[in-house]
Amino acid sequence: MQFLYKIPGYILLLFGGFCLSWGGFIVRSFQEADVWQILFLRSFFFIVALILFLSLTYKNKAIKVIKDSGVPGVLGGFVMSFSFVAFIIAMDNTTVANVVFIISTQTMFLAIFGFFYLKEKISLIGSSSIFLAMSGILIMVGDSISTGSLFGNLVALVIPINFAIYVMIIRKNSNLDMVPAMLYSGIFSLIYGAILSKSFEFTSHDLFMGFLLGVPQLALGFICITIGSRTTASATVGLLMLMETLCGPLWVWLFLNEIPPISVFIGGLVIISAIILKSFDKKHSKT
Repeated sequence: MQFLYKIPGYILLLFGGFCLSWGGFIVRSFQEADVWQILFLRSFFFIVALILFLSLTYKNKAIKVIKDSGVPGVLGGFVMSFSFVAFIIAMDNTTVANVVFIISTQTMFLAIFGFFYLKEKISLIGSSSIFLAMSGILIMVGDSISTGSLFGNLVALVIPINFAIYVMIIRKNSNLDMVPAMLYSGIFSLIYGAILSKSFEFTSHDLFMGFLLGVPQLALGFICITIGSRTTASATVGLLMLMETLCGPLWVWLFLNEIPPISVFIGGLVIISAIILKSFDKKHSKT
Protein backbone atom coordinates (compact mmCIF):
# COMPACT_ATOMS: atom_id res chain seq x y z
CA MET A 1 0.00 0.00 0.00
CA GLN A 2 3.05 2.26 -0.09
CA PHE A 3 1.95 3.50 -3.53
CA LEU A 4 -0.70 5.64 -1.82
CA TYR A 5 2.04 7.77 -0.31
CA LYS A 6 3.27 8.66 -3.81
CA ILE A 7 -0.09 10.07 -4.96
CA PRO A 8 -0.44 13.88 -4.69
CA GLY A 9 -2.20 14.90 -1.48
CA TYR A 10 -4.98 16.87 -3.15
CA ILE A 11 -5.98 13.86 -5.27
CA LEU A 12 -6.10 11.61 -2.18
CA LEU A 13 -8.24 14.18 -0.34
CA LEU A 14 -10.69 14.50 -3.23
CA PHE A 15 -10.96 10.72 -3.52
CA GLY A 16 -11.28 10.34 0.26
CA GLY A 17 -14.14 12.85 0.32
CA PHE A 18 -15.75 11.05 -2.60
CA CYS A 19 -15.61 7.74 -0.68
CA LEU A 20 -17.09 9.27 2.48
CA SER A 21 -19.89 10.93 0.51
CA TRP A 22 -21.54 7.54 -0.13
CA GLY A 23 -22.20 6.91 3.58
CA GLY A 24 -25.77 8.22 3.65
CA PHE A 25 -26.80 6.38 0.50
CA ILE A 26 -25.37 3.06 1.76
CA VAL A 27 -27.02 3.41 5.19
CA ARG A 28 -30.34 4.07 3.45
CA SER A 29 -29.79 0.93 1.30
CA PHE A 30 -29.87 -1.61 4.15
CA GLN A 31 -32.97 -3.82 4.00
CA GLU A 32 -33.45 -5.37 7.45
CA ALA A 33 -30.52 -4.42 9.73
CA ASP A 34 -31.27 -1.92 12.51
CA VAL A 35 -28.98 0.91 13.64
CA TRP A 36 -26.85 -1.25 15.95
CA GLN A 37 -26.51 -4.07 13.44
CA ILE A 38 -25.38 -1.57 10.81
CA LEU A 39 -22.84 -0.19 13.31
CA PHE A 40 -21.60 -3.72 14.02
CA LEU A 41 -21.17 -4.61 10.35
CA ARG A 42 -19.54 -1.30 9.47
CA SER A 43 -17.11 -1.58 12.38
CA PHE A 44 -16.24 -5.21 11.64
CA PHE A 45 -15.35 -4.60 8.00
CA PHE A 46 -13.61 -1.33 8.93
CA ILE A 47 -11.35 -3.18 11.40
CA VAL A 48 -10.53 -5.89 8.85
CA ALA A 49 -9.61 -3.25 6.25
CA LEU A 50 -7.40 -1.29 8.67
CA ILE A 51 -5.59 -4.42 9.88
CA LEU A 52 -4.93 -5.36 6.25
CA PHE A 53 -3.68 -1.83 5.50
CA LEU A 54 -1.37 -1.78 8.54
CA SER A 55 -0.04 -5.25 7.71
CA LEU A 56 0.71 -4.36 4.08
CA THR A 57 2.16 -0.94 4.94
CA TYR A 58 4.25 -1.71 8.03
CA LYS A 59 4.62 -5.49 7.56
CA ASN A 60 6.37 -7.02 10.61
CA LYS A 61 6.38 -3.64 12.37
CA ALA A 62 2.57 -3.33 12.34
CA ILE A 63 2.06 -4.56 15.91
CA LYS A 64 4.81 -2.26 17.18
CA VAL A 65 3.20 0.73 15.44
CA ILE A 66 -0.12 -0.07 17.13
CA LYS A 67 1.53 -0.47 20.55
CA ASP A 68 3.52 2.75 20.11
CA SER A 69 0.30 4.75 19.80
CA GLY A 70 -0.14 4.05 23.51
CA VAL A 71 -2.75 5.69 25.74
CA PRO A 72 -3.30 8.70 23.41
CA GLY A 73 -4.14 6.29 20.59
CA VAL A 74 -6.67 4.43 22.74
CA LEU A 75 -8.17 7.69 24.03
CA GLY A 76 -8.39 9.14 20.52
CA GLY A 77 -10.02 5.96 19.27
CA PHE A 78 -12.52 6.03 22.16
CA VAL A 79 -13.51 9.61 21.33
CA MET A 80 -13.86 8.90 17.60
CA SER A 81 -15.96 5.79 18.26
CA PHE A 82 -18.82 8.04 19.39
CA SER A 83 -18.64 9.81 16.04
CA PHE A 84 -19.11 6.44 14.33
CA VAL A 85 -22.18 5.76 16.48
CA ALA A 86 -23.55 9.27 15.93
CA PHE A 87 -23.17 8.96 12.16
CA ILE A 88 -25.40 5.88 11.93
CA ILE A 89 -28.01 7.22 14.37
CA ALA A 90 -28.10 10.65 12.69
CA MET A 91 -28.52 9.11 9.23
CA ASP A 92 -31.47 7.14 10.60
CA ASN A 93 -33.17 10.22 12.08
CA THR A 94 -32.59 13.12 9.67
CA THR A 95 -31.72 13.80 6.04
CA VAL A 96 -28.32 12.99 4.56
CA ALA A 97 -27.94 16.67 3.60
CA ASN A 98 -28.39 17.75 7.23
CA VAL A 99 -25.77 15.28 8.43
CA VAL A 100 -23.06 16.09 5.86
CA PHE A 101 -23.52 19.85 6.18
CA ILE A 102 -23.25 19.62 9.97
CA ILE A 103 -20.18 17.36 9.68
CA SER A 104 -18.50 19.98 7.50
CA THR A 105 -18.42 22.39 10.48
CA GLN A 106 -15.52 20.36 11.94
CA THR A 107 -13.12 23.01 10.60
CA MET A 108 -14.80 25.61 12.81
CA PHE A 109 -14.81 23.37 15.89
CA LEU A 110 -11.10 22.72 15.31
CA ALA A 111 -10.47 26.47 15.48
CA ILE A 112 -12.57 26.82 18.66
CA PHE A 113 -10.98 23.86 20.44
CA GLY A 114 -7.52 24.93 19.26
CA PHE A 115 -8.12 28.30 20.94
CA PHE A 116 -9.06 26.77 24.31
CA TYR A 117 -6.90 23.65 24.32
CA LEU A 118 -3.78 24.63 22.34
CA LYS A 119 -3.97 28.40 23.01
CA GLU A 120 -4.06 29.12 19.27
CA LYS A 121 -5.35 32.59 18.44
CA ILE A 122 -8.39 32.96 16.20
CA SER A 123 -8.13 35.66 13.54
CA LEU A 124 -10.93 38.00 12.48
CA ILE A 125 -11.56 35.81 9.41
CA GLY A 126 -11.60 32.72 11.62
CA SER A 127 -14.08 34.32 14.03
CA SER A 128 -16.33 35.40 11.15
CA SER A 129 -16.31 31.92 9.61
CA ILE A 130 -17.21 30.35 12.96
CA PHE A 131 -20.13 32.78 13.33
CA LEU A 132 -21.31 31.96 9.80
CA ALA A 133 -21.06 28.20 10.36
CA MET A 134 -22.97 28.36 13.62
CA SER A 135 -25.65 30.48 11.92
CA GLY A 136 -26.02 27.79 9.25
CA ILE A 137 -26.46 25.12 11.90
CA LEU A 138 -29.06 27.22 13.72
CA ILE A 139 -31.04 27.61 10.47
CA MET A 140 -31.16 23.83 10.02
CA VAL A 141 -31.72 22.95 13.67
CA GLY A 142 -34.36 25.66 14.09
CA ASP A 143 -36.40 24.35 11.16
CA SER A 144 -35.99 20.74 12.31
CA ILE A 145 -38.00 21.48 15.46
CA SER A 146 -41.13 21.63 13.29
CA THR A 147 -40.13 18.80 10.92
CA GLY A 148 -39.31 16.27 13.63
CA SER A 149 -35.63 15.76 12.77
CA LEU A 150 -34.23 17.76 15.70
CA PHE A 151 -32.88 14.64 17.42
CA GLY A 152 -30.99 13.55 14.31
CA ASN A 153 -29.50 17.03 13.83
CA LEU A 154 -28.34 17.24 17.43
CA VAL A 155 -26.79 13.77 17.23
CA ALA A 156 -25.02 14.80 14.01
CA LEU A 157 -23.35 17.63 15.94
CA VAL A 158 -21.50 14.99 17.98
CA ILE A 159 -19.52 14.03 14.85
CA PRO A 160 -17.61 17.30 14.18
CA ILE A 161 -17.22 18.02 17.90
CA ASN A 162 -15.69 14.62 18.64
CA PHE A 163 -13.51 14.81 15.53
CA ALA A 164 -12.15 18.13 16.76
CA ILE A 165 -11.39 16.59 20.17
CA TYR A 166 -9.68 13.68 18.41
CA VAL A 167 -7.45 16.06 16.43
CA MET A 168 -6.56 17.92 19.64
CA ILE A 169 -5.37 14.61 21.13
CA ILE A 170 -3.36 13.87 17.99
CA ARG A 171 -1.78 17.34 17.91
CA LYS A 172 -0.82 17.12 21.58
CA ASN A 173 0.96 13.87 20.66
CA SER A 174 2.44 14.77 17.28
CA ASN A 175 4.46 11.54 17.11
CA LEU A 176 1.23 9.51 17.10
CA ASP A 177 0.31 7.55 13.97
CA MET A 178 -3.39 8.30 13.30
CA VAL A 179 -4.21 4.99 11.61
CA PRO A 180 -3.78 2.82 14.75
CA ALA A 181 -5.94 5.32 16.64
CA MET A 182 -8.66 4.80 14.03
CA LEU A 183 -8.30 1.06 14.53
CA TYR A 184 -9.14 1.49 18.20
CA SER A 185 -12.22 3.54 17.27
CA GLY A 186 -13.41 0.65 15.13
CA ILE A 187 -12.88 -1.81 17.98
CA PHE A 188 -14.84 0.32 20.43
CA SER A 189 -17.75 0.84 18.01
CA LEU A 190 -17.75 -2.89 17.22
CA ILE A 191 -18.21 -3.58 20.93
CA TYR A 192 -21.14 -1.13 21.13
CA GLY A 193 -22.78 -2.74 18.12
CA ALA A 194 -22.22 -6.27 19.45
CA ILE A 195 -23.78 -5.45 22.81
CA LEU A 196 -26.81 -3.59 21.44
CA SER A 197 -27.59 -5.62 18.29
CA LYS A 198 -30.78 -7.68 18.51
CA SER A 199 -29.20 -10.55 16.56
CA PHE A 200 -26.29 -11.46 14.31
CA GLU A 201 -28.36 -12.83 11.46
CA PHE A 202 -27.93 -10.76 8.30
CA THR A 203 -29.18 -11.04 4.75
CA SER A 204 -26.55 -11.34 2.04
CA HIS A 205 -27.63 -7.91 0.81
CA ASP A 206 -27.05 -6.30 4.22
CA LEU A 207 -23.70 -8.05 4.58
CA PHE A 208 -22.62 -6.55 1.26
CA MET A 209 -23.85 -3.11 2.33
CA GLY A 210 -21.86 -3.53 5.55
CA PHE A 211 -18.77 -4.31 3.51
CA LEU A 212 -19.29 -1.22 1.32
CA LEU A 213 -19.85 0.94 4.39
CA GLY A 214 -16.83 -0.37 6.28
CA VAL A 215 -14.21 -0.77 3.55
CA PRO A 216 -14.46 1.57 0.52
CA GLN A 217 -16.61 4.21 2.25
CA LEU A 218 -15.02 4.51 5.71
CA ALA A 219 -11.62 2.78 5.73
CA LEU A 220 -10.42 3.82 2.28
CA GLY A 221 -11.89 7.29 2.76
CA PHE A 222 -10.12 7.91 6.08
CA ILE A 223 -6.83 6.35 4.92
CA CYS A 224 -6.73 8.63 1.85
CA ILE A 225 -7.59 11.70 3.93
CA THR A 226 -5.02 10.83 6.61
CA ILE A 227 -2.22 10.38 4.06
CA GLY A 228 -3.30 13.29 1.84
CA SER A 229 -3.44 15.72 4.77
CA ARG A 230 0.27 15.20 5.44
CA THR A 231 1.32 17.15 2.35
CA THR A 232 -1.62 19.53 1.88
CA ALA A 233 -2.12 22.95 3.49
CA SER A 234 -4.82 22.84 6.17
CA ALA A 235 -6.96 25.49 4.44
CA THR A 236 -6.86 23.45 1.23
CA VAL A 237 -7.85 20.32 3.15
CA GLY A 238 -11.02 22.06 4.32
CA LEU A 239 -11.96 23.06 0.79
CA LEU A 240 -11.24 19.65 -0.74
CA MET A 241 -13.30 17.95 1.97
CA LEU A 242 -16.31 19.80 0.55
CA MET A 243 -16.39 16.89 -1.92
CA GLU A 244 -18.22 14.87 0.76
CA THR A 245 -20.53 17.77 1.63
CA LEU A 246 -21.55 18.41 -1.96
CA CYS A 247 -21.82 14.81 -3.19
CA GLY A 248 -23.50 13.22 -0.15
CA PRO A 249 -26.94 14.80 -0.70
CA LEU A 250 -26.55 14.33 -4.47
CA TRP A 251 -26.41 10.51 -4.31
CA VAL A 252 -29.58 10.15 -2.22
CA TRP A 253 -31.37 12.69 -4.42
CA LEU A 254 -30.40 10.89 -7.65
CA PHE A 255 -30.95 7.31 -6.48
CA LEU A 256 -33.44 7.55 -3.57
CA ASN A 257 -35.28 10.80 -4.37
CA GLU A 258 -34.57 12.21 -0.90
CA ILE A 259 -35.13 15.96 -1.08
CA PRO A 260 -34.58 17.86 2.20
CA PRO A 261 -36.43 21.09 3.13
CA ILE A 262 -35.22 24.34 1.56
CA SER A 263 -33.91 25.45 4.98
CA VAL A 264 -31.31 22.67 4.80
CA PHE A 265 -29.92 24.04 1.55
CA ILE A 266 -29.95 27.59 2.91
CA GLY A 267 -28.15 26.50 6.08
CA GLY A 268 -25.78 24.34 4.04
CA LEU A 269 -24.94 27.24 1.74
CA VAL A 270 -24.13 29.38 4.77
CA ILE A 271 -21.85 26.64 6.14
CA ILE A 272 -20.06 26.19 2.80
CA SER A 273 -19.57 29.97 2.63
CA ALA A 274 -18.02 29.80 6.11
CA ILE A 275 -15.57 27.08 5.03
CA ILE A 276 -14.57 29.01 1.90
CA LEU A 277 -14.07 32.13 4.03
CA LYS A 278 -11.92 30.12 6.45
CA SER A 279 -9.72 29.05 3.53
CA PHE A 280 -8.58 32.67 3.18
CA ASP A 281 -7.36 32.64 6.77
CA LYS A 282 -3.58 32.72 6.22
CA LYS A 283 -2.97 32.35 9.93
CA HIS A 284 -3.48 28.56 9.85
CA SER A 285 -3.15 27.78 6.17
CA LYS A 286 0.28 26.14 6.40
CA THR A 287 0.91 22.49 7.24
